[in-house]
Amino acid sequence: MNDSEARAFAVAAMQHWGVSDTPRLIKNRENAVFETLAPNGEKAALRLHRPGYQSDDSIRSELWWAEALVGEGMDVPVPFRTLNGDVLAQVAKAGRMASLVSWSEGEPMGDGDVPLRGTSAEQQALHKALGQELARLHTASDAANLPNDFTRPTLNLDALLGPDPAWGRFWENPALSSSEVSLLQDARQYLKGVVAKHADDNGDFGLIHADALRENVMVDQGRVKLIDFDDGVFGFRMYELGVAMSQNWDQPNKAELGKALLEGYASVRDLPEAAGTLLEAFTVLRGLASCGWVIGRYDDDHPATRAYAARAVEMVRGWLGNRP
Repeated sequence: MNDSEARAFAVAAMQHWGVSDTPRLIKNRENAVFETLAPNGEKAALRLHRPGYQSDDSIRSELWWAEALVGEGMDVPVPFRTLNGDVLAQVAKAGRMASLVSWSEGEPMGDGDVPLRGTSAEQQALHKALGQELARLHTASDAANLPNDFTRPTLNLDALLGPDPAWGRFWENPALSSSEVSLLQDARQYLKGVVAKHADDNGDFGLIHADALRENVMVDQGRVKLIDFDDGVFGFRMYELGVAMSQNWDQPNKAELGKALLEGYASVRDLPEAAGTLLEAFTVLRGLASCGWVIGRYDDDHPATRAYAARAVEMVRGWLGNRP
């Protein structure tokens, strides 16, 4: 779907909310996302969901989850219901479902391939706040009263590191050399043991955002807020923190940022004893997942395919080189 088609479909989608508006395209990647107006005249975000990524029931569950989180005192985008009372609308010509959610004020924490803004102290303060917000998310999710037919994917050990991972067989990234494939397979086997032990030790497992990257963390007057729950799953809470650290893997102060993230989380919710070691492992795991995610989304010779592969290799080399 090109940008012109996306804009036309967005105008059609807004009719389901009784709004005549020409939404402004923000991004056209996994989902097409627009800035627009809600029926009450407030700013809102319209999403045209990528076909085949989440089922209709899974998208509805994401939106019910958001409503439940607000009921538990969190500040997250919540859906506006269509004229027929649903949280989803079908845009027939686009072959996509659409949802309209409240706007979250603020600026993104940053971008993945750009060094973090601010001083090291400011960066640490933001990561501490992010850790607190993720802990609040997990506590609120455990307390939320969700419907019996609530459904979201599960990102367990097998879905992360089994023969057919949810995000793709990362060791088959076409940009990897044979020696790099062997390296990632070694890491995969070692990570299986780490994650299996964490699970056996009753590692915290439940609903997680699973995509708390910088662009999905809004900073508003020093407060951090999460947006875009599209990747939300039942998963390890330590994986959540690994995702948040995955864009910091080459930051010179990554150790301090990791400590700040864990400190913030621990001020709200308990962490396992080996949280520091586990954070490193789950950060690498996210790097491997991204190496698999890129397969098929770009051509084999596209620079992005190699970039994700190279990042995974460097993350693994650093991690395996530092392991006890």
